[in-house]
Amino acid sequence: MIARMWRGWAANTEAADLYEEFLRSSFLPAAYAIPGFKGASVLRRNVGNGIEFTTITRFESVHAIKQFAGEDYEVAHVAPRARELLARFEPRCVHFDLVIETSPPEAGQ
Repeated sequence: MIARMWRGWAANTEAADLYEEFLRSSFLPAAYAIPGFKGASVLRRNVGNGIEFTTITRFESVHAIKQFAGEDYEVAHVAPRARELLARFEPRCVHFDLVIETSPPEAGQ
């Protein structure tokens, strides 16, 4: 499993709330149509006068990422709506092999 990490910053709470809603209602549900997409985590924190988002998407392989992102798969693909709402963003993503991912054991096990 490959984790693809990217960051963007909203200038204010209003833009951050709109960006978060865009992710929830449009972008992330549509991402499940990408072959090899396995899910995402979105982190949000206040930093100075802005709001930082870190998005970690999971793909089954680098090949799956290249199918959607192209050969230069580290280039960030930022939706037009995200470009409207974010004050700035990283132009490239970083990728990691996901080696440990945990969840709590089921009750009664």
